[in-house]
Amino acid sequence: MGAGALPQPAPRRHAGSGVGDVTAPGLPAQPPTLAQRHAGPTLVVTGMRFEAGIAAGPGVETLHGLRAEALAQGLRQRLARPCAGVISFGVAGGLDPALLPGRVVIASAIHDGSLLRPVDASWSRALSLALPQAISGALAGADQAVTSVSAKSALHAATGALAVDMESHIAARIAEEFGLPFAACRVVIDPAQREVPPAAVAGMGADGSTDIWALLKALLAGPGQVPDLIRLGRDARLARLALQAARGRVGMGFGLGRS
Repeated sequence: MGAGALPQPAPRRHAGSGVGDVTAPGLPAQPPTLAQRHAGPTLVVTGMRFEAGIAAGPGVETLHGLRAEALAQGLRQRLARPCAGVISFGVAGGLDPALLPGRVVIASAIHDGSLLRPVDASWSRALSLALPQAISGALAGADQAVTSVSAKSALHAATGALAVDMESHIAARIAEEFGLPFAACRVVIDPAQREVPPAAVAGMGADGSTDIWALLKALLAGPGQVPDLIRLGRDARLARLALQAARGRVGMGFGLGRS
């Protein structure tokens, strides 16, 4: 589940801790060393504002509300400053029919179109130890929302991925570009066998918040969506609770460096 192609705002950040550059007066600024680059906070990439709120904490900075190329640009801008690593965190659409709402997935790799992008094995192992009930497997990234049962089935058949979101593939690509460790931890919200009603997608604001007016307008245009929207709301509650529980278990810095 995701927001689709939406107008993009400026990057939204919640500051944790960071390390700034100090340059003597009159001397040209020097690029950060590898040690300096990895000395900052863990950067958590989410799609929605509520996910960023759950992720926030000591040793963490969040980036949310961006999609596609705007997310890539926002990440490059942020990663010009020190950062310990990048993790994609939040909800995802289920692709494997066996996964129910609230199931936690720790990525073993990320499908980015025809490419399979790696994750940091040590970090992913630390996440698995902190979240023993989670399942490990590939995630798929998509620039557009994957909402229909047929589209989910086709993506699962093509990739074998367990779930899909709209940030992980971009975050993995840019983290790799900067030589930073990357991991992904996602929670299934809409299962593979369930359609996401159009009103739910319409209600996702460009800044990662809920656009109530757009949601109501979509419902007026298609009132038959109400039962599906209520069902999705129940699934979303399960996913949110699982996301909060997972966040509490991974601890400071999302477990980076604890393997």
